[in-house]
Amino acid sequence: MRSVRPLLTAACAAAALALTATGCGGGDSDSSGDGKAAGASAASSASSTPESGGGADGPAVPADLADALKKHGVDPEKWKDGGWKDWDREKWLSEAKDFVNPVIDGLWKPERMRSAKSPVKTLAAQDASGDQDVTDPEPSPVRAVAEKTPYHENAAPVGKVFFDSPEGSMVCSATVVKDPANPGRSNLVWTAGHCVHAGGTGGWYRNIAFVPAYNDLGKSAAALDTAQPGEIAPYGVYWADWISTSGEWISGGGPTGGAGAAYDYAVMHVEPEKGGRSLEETVGTALDVDFDLPEVANIDGMGAWGYPAAAPYDGLRMHKCVDKPGRLSVSPGTPTMWRIGCTMTGGSSGGGWFATQPGGKLVLVSNTSIGPVTSGWLAGPRLGPGAERIYTAMSDKFGAR
Repeated sequence: MRSVRPLLTAACAAAALALTATGCGGGDSDSSGDGKAAGASAASSASSTPESGGGADGPAVPADLADALKKHGVDPEKWKDGGWKDWDREKWLSEAKDFVNPVIDGLWKPERMRSAKSPVKTLAAQDASGDQDVTDPEPSPVRAVAEKTPYHENAAPVGKVFFDSPEGSMVCSATVVKDPANPGRSNLVWTAGHCVHAGGTGGWYRNIAFVPAYNDLGKSAAALDTAQPGEIAPYGVYWADWISTSGEWISGGGPTGGAGAAYDYAVMHVEPEKGGRSLEETVGTALDVDFDLPEVANIDGMGAWGYPAAAPYDGLRMHKCVDKPGRLSVSPGTPTMWRIGCTMTGGSSGGGWFATQPGGKLVLVSNTSIGPVTSGWLAGPRLGPGAERIYTAMSDKFGAR
């Protein structure tokens, strides 16, 4: 029998090569949660033009976004000036159609990014009592390895998601993925459902933004105090104007994954805060997504990338793990999840999992969803027809924006 370790080493090398930028600048369910942030693109709403109504105090909330907020009894100007901090359960927008994310220009300043925490509760001990006799033995821990810097040369599509929750500013990880309807000009980002929506206990998070290749040189917190903006956000800040996650996550997701864990994925459509080219054109690369992965026995290695933020990590540096995947069953009647050994912690949630296809092409196959408090392994959803429908719908409906 062939040894797995050399194959994993090869997979890791291929991942590093395939993630090099060329420029610098669920399950099987039919249900989905398609959140559309009504209104102008982030690019136009972040500019002070007559159309956007911006002025000396910054951009105004676009009219249709304002209408969407007013529909829920929310004053748009108060929202922009800090009213979004009101997490009244009755006003926490939860339904798929209710997603709104108006750009607040300059909100995600470098110091605010650094102070954002990992969503610890979403990466906690998962009850695997739903095992259907298909869970493979728990993998041995694989120590996370720091990605080489600069990130824009080694893992440009990987970045951090910043968002606000009732507990404060939070972070996740995410990946730039291709847009089938707009080749070469994608504005799509893949992450976890729990990085955009609280699940059955809450609603959509707020001020959701993506920063590819965050902290490009992997600087320490002290060094970032004097870092240039281009070192912190080499490609700028991208705000989500549309998001889709699974209906199963919206209805059944919980603090430790819950019944929605197997459907814990999301696709964001983003626009640059300051305007400019598409995300893929700016970053220089994007990953294809594979929704038809073969059986676990035929996969030699999967790599998980992300920005772990819970101890002993600080969320400032990108890390990766590569391991042979196994299966994890967490709830009866739901698909099994992928599981690999990995010591990454909260903050790596939402980060892409990659595998090499027979021809050597690296593709996204999952995202970090849950793991134990001991941080010895990570699990991610298997991407099937349900996830593909969400992805395709986002491309068809919103990709050209």
